[in-house]
Amino acid sequence: MGTRLVTIEGARGLAELLRVNREFLAPWDPVRDDEFFTVAGQRAVVGAALEQYEQGWCLPWVITGDDDRVVGRVSLTGIVRGPLQSCSLGYWVGAADNGRGFATAAVREIIRAAFVDLGLHRIEASTQLANVGSQRVLERAGFTRIGVAPEYLSVDGEWKDVVPYQLVSRQ
Repeated sequence: MGTRLVTIEGARGLAELLRVNREFLAPWDPVRDDEFFTVAGQRAVVGAALEQYEQGWCLPWVITGDDDRVVGRVSLTGIVRGPLQSCSLGYWVGAADNGRGFATAAVREIIRAAFVDLGLHRIEASTQLANVGSQRVLERAGFTRIGVAPEYLSVDGEWKDVVPYQLVSRQ
């Protein structure tokens, strides 16, 4: 298991992984048009993420299995400097590899990058109320639940309540 920076060359594999997992991810994702699930769509998504990475606003990684095959994504987005020094965490793992510890390990790796490499102070994350598995990932990685945010996120065409979490660096 590991993580690495997403690449344009990996767009074909991401598109295939997303196509295979479209229904599995739909309850947790915003509505996506068909273009998102194509190689061209993923090249555009990855290209935009890499531009944000170059500007210091994002850390976009893929999650890999033991055989180095891509099994999901993990990213820090919305990196803010100045007095806030924070970011948001997002991640997903495909159905075939879900529940095997890949998300937890990847989240732990990106936490280290956020606090050690980037020198950030706080990471925020959120899950839908029904996404107990994702809540377990965050809690195993040391995040603290900080309440419930009503109608916080548009997912699958509906405004959903989410459980916000945070992790503060103790360094």
